[in-house]
Amino acid sequence: MDPLFDLAGRRALITGSGQNLGAGIASTLGRLGAHVVVNDLVAARAQAIADEIAADGGSASIALFDVTDFNAVMTAIESVGPVDILVNNAGNAGAAGWTGDGAFVDTTPADWAAFFAVNLYGVMHCVRAVTPSMVEQRWGRVITIISDAARTGESNMAAYAAAKAGAAGFTRAYAREVGRYDITANNIAIATMHRPSSDTAAPTAEQAQRMREVFRRYIVRRRGEPEEVAGLVAYLASPLGAWVSGQTYPVNGGYSIAL
Repeated sequence: MDPLFDLAGRRALITGSGQNLGAGIASTLGRLGAHVVVNDLVAARAQAIADEIAADGGSASIALFDVTDFNAVMTAIESVGPVDILVNNAGNAGAAGWTGDGAFVDTTPADWAAFFAVNLYGVMHCVRAVTPSMVEQRWGRVITIISDAARTGESNMAAYAAAKAGAAGFTRAYAREVGRYDITANNIAIATMHRPSSDTAAPTAEQAQRMREVFRRYIVRRRGEPEEVAGLVAYLASPLGAWVSGQTYPVNGGYSIAL
């Protein structure tokens, strides 16, 4: 293994990693030598990913908690032990699932709540829990998965975009606070991703047409794969990423272009 990407001896917690993008990140960091803590709300999903990491020669355990519950987060992370790498991947509307698109004027605070609970407060809860040990050991990596909706805006997704933008702003402010302790904090902004958990359901003709229309806005006209995001996570978590902090990096197939 290239020592510049060697994560041996590091403990990496990836929230929402029992499936899809989180699972891809967990598997990648496991192959790089980190002990991976797989977080999910469903024990069977978390254990399946931990078993896959172990079968691939890595080391993994599970931690079942809801990122929206601050006390549960604090208790669970205390039992896990010091976390060196935190990947805030849990998102959308959490256990409630996506609550639907719609014009902002047709929504109420009750519609917004789940998006903020997971995408903003969930991030803050987890970062608050891991920071004391990172400060004590004077080393840490915090990587937060946001959305291009937070960078560019997206109609009919106002609450989601606002929550993700809040997480991005929080990450930048946090990076300034903890840089003196060799803790870095960065965001990765993603666009439409392949969700392997949905592969069992064939899209309808209407859904397929809608996706073709969506991908006309992309330079690379397809969904992103979990491993394509995981590669940047690995870089930011590795020794190579030690001088990168407070930034937002799009991994989005060219859906939007950043300077």
